Amino acid sequence: MTTTLRPAEPLQQHADGTRSRRYQVCVNSRPVGEVHLGTSPSLGDSVARVLDIRIAEPDRRRGRATVAALAAEEVARGWGCRQIETVVPASADIALRLFETLGYTLRNRGMEKGLGTAPPALPPGSGARPMTPAEFDTWQAHESEHYALEWMARGVPEATARAKARDDHDRLLPDGLATDGMLFSVLEHEGIRVGTLWVALQGTRGAFVFDVATDAAHRGHGHGRTLMLLAERQAIEAGRPVLGLNVFAGNAPAERLYESLGYETTTRSLSKPLL
Repeated sequence: MTTTLRPAEPLQQHADGTRSRRYQVCVNSRPVGEVHLGTSPSLGDSVARVLDIRIAEPDRRRGRATVAALAAEEVARGWGCRQIETVVPASADIALRLFETLGYTLRNRGMEKGLGTAPPALPPGSGARPMTPAEFDTWQAHESEHYALEWMARGVPEATARAKARDDHDRLLPDGLATDGMLFSVLEHEGIRVGTLWVALQGTRGAFVFDVATDAAHRGHGHGRTLMLLAERQAIEAGRPVLGLNVFAGNAPAERLYESLGYETTTRSLSKPLL
């Protein structure tokens, strides 16, 4: 039997510059499922994204999804993409195994924690203050460079990674330090600066930790945990009962910290180079 992809719609060009197309998964011309393929809104046309892949129940467990995913890679190569990615919900174990079998590797995890109503206390001697404009300028230059390097370490071309860092900051921080809903804090311990925190207040229920960093000279003393307690405190005080974050694969200290604080994985982002 031959499994192929058949276009189910014209190529879609979207306002954000991405493109996408739905395909029927066919076995000997008989439709048995669907693949939705697009390009990455944050990494551009060089990165394809498997937005969805579904096989009808009677045709599952016969390798249809594997062949369909490989066919989607061929389509992505035809689009000129050099990498392909997908986001898998934490509960989708079958999908995770499928993509791992095909050579996709974990790039980052989305994590969340449901918060209580009482803001946690910071350890004795620790306190926070708003970031000053001068500190923000220094922080932004450093954080943007670090962010770009994180993407380059995961196979993203330098020009694309630097463009992503620049575009993400422009989109998220149109008014810089004064951008509405963005909280920038400096953590001090015994009067000495030890780290920084960027928390975004999103919608009416959620907050998100975009950046948490302990200054190099003060690592290994528990200040990362204190910064996360500060983030939880800020979210609760703003009436946001859920706090989310992203952690890149391979950052074992951060993963251990978040898990010890009760954060649970909600999504896994995987990627694969298209050779």
